[in-house]
Amino acid sequence: MSSTAAAGIAQDVSVDFEKLAKQYWRDLYNYAYRLSGNRHTAEDLVQESLARAWRSFGKLQNRQAAKGWLYTILRRENARRFERCRFVQSDITPEELDSKRESYDTSTEAFVLRRAIRELPVEYREPLILQVLHGCSQKEIADRLNLTSAGVGTRLFRARKKLRTALGDQG
Repeated sequence: MSSTAAAGIAQDVSVDFEKLAKQYWRDLYNYAYRLSGNRHTAEDLVQESLARAWRSFGKLQNRQAAKGWLYTILRRENARRFERCRFVQSDITPEELDSKRESYDTSTEAFVLRRAIRELPVEYREPLILQVLHGCSQKEIADRLNLTSAGVGTRLFRARKKLRTALGDQG
C-alpha cells in the first residue's frame, strides 16, 4: 500500500472517530456525571475514555455497537479511578477509640432506635449510619458507596421515613 493510500485511510478513520465522538459526547458526559457526581470528574472521564477509544478504534468491528462500546470504556475508566485510590491508615489504635466513649445509653428509647436502625434494609442503613454516626457528607457517602449524590439523598430520605414509620411517628 502506498503512503498516500495509508494517509487517506488514516484520514477516514480520523473523520469517522470525530463524528462518533461528537455524536455521543453528551450521552457519555451524562453517564460519567451519574457515575461520579462531579462535573470536572465527568469531563475527565469522558476525555480519558475517548482517548482510549481512539487508540482502539481500529479494532471496533461493528460501528453500530459503538455507543455500547464507548459506555463500556467509560465504565472501566471510572473503575480505574478507584483502583488508584490509596487509603490512609490511622495511627489511632482500636483501644484508643473505645476509651473515648463516655457512656452507653441503655434506655428503652435508645434500644428501640438501635433495633429499628438494624432492621432497615442495608441500602438505607449504610448511608444513614455514615451520615449520622460518622459525620460524612452526602458527597463522601456517594463516593464510598459508588452512588450518585442524588441517589444518596433519596436513600437517606427513605431511611428516615422508614425509621419514623417503625418508631410510630408520622409527623
